Amino acid sequence: MNIRGLDTANYRENVNSYIRYLWGGPMVVTLGNLYDTSNLPGFAAVGDGALLGAILYRLDNDECEISALFSLVQSIGAGTKLLDAVIGTAKKNGARRVWLVTTNDDTQAIRFYQKYGFKLKTVHIGAFEVTRTLKDGLPSLGNDDIPIEHEFEFEMFL
Repeated sequence: MNIRGLDTANYRENVNSYIRYLWGGPMVVTLGNLYDTSNLPGFAAVGDGALLGAILYRLDNDECEISALFSLVQSIGAGTKLLDAVIGTAKKNGARRVWLVTTNDDTQAIRFYQKYGFKLKTVHIGAFEVTRTLKDGLPSLGNDDIPIEHEFEFEMFL
């Protein structure tokens, strides 16, 4: 598996398709802010010419938000290597903090981020109701039929 810059690896269209499929993108909402992921920088995990996963991020002053992360094949280390690539980029660009948001139903992601070293900063109780006002068609039930209600904010200081 190789980690490549998203645009240099020519996987942008595939990643945009997955963002549409997974999150109804390209528009996503984090903490009440709506933005377009279709042109965000990122990395692709590639093996044997196939897309295995991707990560998108936003640099803003001395912070880096991980806007999207997905792995199409579990337990091969793609997510970890993609996070490593963004952490390295954040450090090179002078970021002091990397952060991300996930919903309360995504227990697999919550475990993964904590194992990687992210700390839970806060739980934004009821925040997904604001998200629903900004973006149509979002489900009320998520993974394992857990009601999607809250946003968990994780962070890592560099």
